[in-house]
Amino acid sequence: MIAYYEKIAPYLLPYLKNRAEVLNRFPNGINGKHFYQKDVDPEQLPRFVKHVSLRARSAGKTVDYVVCNNKDTLLYLANLGCIEINPWSSRIGHPDKPDFMTLDLDPSKSDDFDSVVDVARATHHVLDGLRVKSYCKTSGKTGIHVLVPLGGKYTFDQVRLFGKLLAERVAADVPALATTQHRIGKRRGKIYLDYMRNAIGQTAAAPYSLRPSLGATVSTPLEWSEVKRGLRPQRFTIKTIFRRLKAKGDLLRPVLRQRTDLHRAIRSLERDLHEVDAG
Repeated sequence: MIAYYEKIAPYLLPYLKNRAEVLNRFPNGINGKHFYQKDVDPEQLPRFVKHVSLRARSAGKTVDYVVCNNKDTLLYLANLGCIEINPWSSRIGHPDKPDFMTLDLDPSKSDDFDSVVDVARATHHVLDGLRVKSYCKTSGKTGIHVLVPLGGKYTFDQVRLFGKLLAERVAADVPALATTQHRIGKRRGKIYLDYMRNAIGQTAAAPYSLRPSLGATVSTPLEWSEVKRGLRPQRFTIKTIFRRLKAKGDLLRPVLRQRTDLHRAIRSLERDLHEVDAG
């Protein structure tokens, strides 16, 4: 695992630089208990590990987060048992303004990835209709993450509103497949369109992060043309990712460079949803 993170560092670090990290530690491997750690003791950190103090609203106090800006820090986290790497979507310079929106397509049944693919394609279709650039990656487990680049221009409240409207529009387009229902018991086997990750302090597995799963799966960027029935996330692992990177490069890098006119997109979604309700 540590050897993997040493080799993947040039691809992974751009998605971690200047972002607070939530540590998900597996001291006894994927079959043992794990725990989340946000607050670290700065005096116990090696000198090469950057940290930042941020106000945690949920805890009502200031929290010292690790910031992973270099390969040595990445390997330090791996050595702590952080199988997966979970950065904020915003940077420490503007913690309330994320660089991208994440819509997490979360299936109720782990063996229903074809339905996840169908919902991802429906999401892409809606975003294309809005003239909004979007990118996607496997979650590394059973879902797909759809990302929209924002460039740190908008607050989490604005981004979450966009995510909510997008999720509602997709659910209206494919009601037999998708839902915005947060409660698991009310999802009726549908794909959950989770836009709630778009909040300060919330995280998702970084691109190229390992996941604590059998086979050492990797959260892997995809071309939209690859998102079709028969796609299986188990194909993308610690053993296959480097051949893929050699062939395709980093497909997700535009997420860190591009921007979206969110105000225009929100107005369009509100108009579309009004027309759906009126119909």
